[in-house]
Amino acid sequence: MADEPQKKSHLSALVGHTNGLTKPASLTATRSTGGGGGGGGATASSKKLVIKNFRERPKLPDNYTQDTWQKLHEAVGAIQSSISIKYNLEELYQAVENLCSHKVSATLYKQLRQVCEEHVKAQILQFREYPFVMHRNSLDSLLFLKKINKCWQDHCRQMIMIRSIFLFLDRTYVLQNSVLPSIWDMGLELFRNHIISDKQVQTKTIDGILLLIERERIGEAVDRSLLRSLLSMLSDLQVYKESFEQRFLEETNCLYAAEGQRLMQEREVPEYLHHVNKRLEEEADRVITYLDHSTQKPLIACVEKQLLGEHLSAILQKGLDSLLDENRISDLTQTYQLFSRVKGGQQILLQHWSEYIKNFGTTIVVNPEKDKDMVQELLDFKDKVDHIIEVCFQKNEKFINLMKESFETFINKRPNKPAELIAKYVDSKLRAGNKEATDEELERILDKIMIIFRFIHGKDVFEAFYKKDLAKRLLVGKSASVDAEKSMLSKLKHECGAAFTSKLEGMFKDMELSKDVMVQFKQYMQNQSDPGNIDLTVNILTMGYWPTYTPMEVHLNSEMIKLQEVFKTFYLGKHSGRKLQWQTTLGHAVLKGEFKEGKKEFQVSLFQTLVLLMFNEGDEFSFEEIKMATGVEDSELRRTLQSLACGKARVLIKNPKGKDVEDGDKFLFNGDFKHKLFRIKINQIQMKETVEEQVSTTERVFQDRQYQIDAAIVRIMKMRKTLGHNLLVSELYNQLKFPVKPGDLKKRIESLIDRDYMERDKDNPNQYHYVA
Repeated sequence: MADEPQKKSHLSALVGHTNGLTKPASLTATRSTGGGGGGGGATASSKKLVIKNFRERPKLPDNYTQDTWQKLHEAVGAIQSSISIKYNLEELYQAVENLCSHKVSATLYKQLRQVCEEHVKAQILQFREYPFVMHRNSLDSLLFLKKINKCWQDHCRQMIMIRSIFLFLDRTYVLQNSVLPSIWDMGLELFRNHIISDKQVQTKTIDGILLLIERERIGEAVDRSLLRSLLSMLSDLQVYKESFEQRFLEETNCLYAAEGQRLMQEREVPEYLHHVNKRLEEEADRVITYLDHSTQKPLIACVEKQLLGEHLSAILQKGLDSLLDENRISDLTQTYQLFSRVKGGQQILLQHWSEYIKNFGTTIVVNPEKDKDMVQELLDFKDKVDHIIEVCFQKNEKFINLMKESFETFINKRPNKPAELIAKYVDSKLRAGNKEATDEELERILDKIMIIFRFIHGKDVFEAFYKKDLAKRLLVGKSASVDAEKSMLSKLKHECGAAFTSKLEGMFKDMELSKDVMVQFKQYMQNQSDPGNIDLTVNILTMGYWPTYTPMEVHLNSEMIKLQEVFKTFYLGKHSGRKLQWQTTLGHAVLKGEFKEGKKEFQVSLFQTLVLLMFNEGDEFSFEEIKMATGVEDSELRRTLQSLACGKARVLIKNPKGKDVEDGDKFLFNGDFKHKLFRIKINQIQMKETVEEQVSTTERVFQDRQYQIDAAIVRIMKMRKTLGHNLLVSELYNQLKFPVKPGDLKKRIESLIDRDYMERDKDNPNQYHYVA
């Protein structure tokens, strides 16, 4: 046997196992080799040890293949029948290895496939015998699903056991043949071909799964582990998409299309959006729990489309305004989040957001009855939309920018008035006696006002009214804080440029220079032989910086006139060439009075001073006598007497009694006057703004605008020399900082042509030439 060449590699696999093969003899043998026919001439020293393979591989004993397959067949049958296997698993594994080593792998694979196929084919019978009448409320469907699931679970368990026995076959022969499926894949293929691909079985399985999902969607509890197992089976068998997913998405689409239509009619927007959110969370949970991950995107898209995408406009038209009106932050946040999920959702939300701001803002601005609270309402509204953008809309830049555009649109629907009211609002905050806010709060309020101010086109109207109010605060000493005044001035300068605030800064400069002048005047008066009893303080105002005041000639007493002349001599001595014009409407004084109760001091206007001083000469005067003596204009005098005789501090007694001052009324000195304070400020009614003042301020703004338009036209024409009408108008719009109508521009152009600053082209009337 030693002379038979054999392969050691094959023999080694058979050594030492009691599986029906006899143990071979020694693997190697020695034999002498020599030259020639018998090797007789060779000596002992020339002998070599040579190792050669066996000439033939050892043959398997007769019937070994058949007997071994019989054992394996029995083991497979036992696994499929769920009974114990008679043989040792290691012995069965080794038997497969032996068969594969002797080139019977192809036969073995074929026989195994046949056995498995026969078993799977036999399983279909139990499902065909099952009743295929499907009632929506019957338990047949659930029982069927449990049966198919058990069949699948058993099949998987059996194929794992079978593969473990035939592992050597799987890892050698099958692996080397790319066309053959692995034993596990073969099992899947058989189950797919003979059970799941059966039309009746597949239909009832998918119907049952869809019924369970439908029941879960209406709130019933279902066996999720059963669904997970069955859908995992469809994925493993690679029929999930074609057999289940398509139908599932179609049914989902129909369900949510109908649900969306129904609930949009039945529910309010917040409840509807809450329901949509709940549905999206449920479907996402289904993907995590039992659906295949690949279904997530089309499923969520389907829910979003049917519950949101189809109703975007309807949702916003039905409920956005009320959500914003009631400031429902959580609902608005949910609206933004849901609309952001849908294509075009944010865009349509932006449009409705803009419309809401414009409509709500317009109701604040255009109604004259709301003028008193307009600015505060605008500030509150701005705070509200800012908060919504920050909390609900995640500080989205698109919403911020559109909010600014919307504010600018509605606030300029009513020209000039918002600018005037903002100026007055600032005045109310900067006036002395405003105890509402600390310095930090006041600074915050001014910052907020500046934001509203940015939206206004007619900033020159604001400037005019602001300047008029600032003048009052400075001249009457009503300013709450110089720091706050300068802070506001700095904000305006930053916003509108130095040219905008130059006159306002000039007013502050005048006040500071006036203080220095008064220090010098006091020294000057001390050197006078007769300094007088009146302590005079004068503010020197540069005419170009301050608002225009109409001078009123009144009859001052001799001591006042003398002091005026003294100051005039003093001032013109230092500043020759200047002209002083006294503004009696802005004068005020502190008077000392003696009453039965004791002495009092009164802080009063110059007009009130002139009236009260008359009662040093007598106890009773008629309206006409007072008018003649003081020279105060009729309506102004009536308001002055009203403040002294009809207000809270009644220094005079009016006869007959009444709120209004009429011709013929008589006024007596009130010697019994009483007041808890020593210094009493009597309201200066003449300082309050009248309708005439408002109109005149507005008219001055319009006049200034005409001058600015004229100057801009001349400036442009001087530079260009020749220019067409449309180009000139376009250039003017770029340069002018206030709103202007084309018709107004045309009038100014005509006016300049009449005044020979420019002329029309003789051939083309729309062409202009500059006239040097």
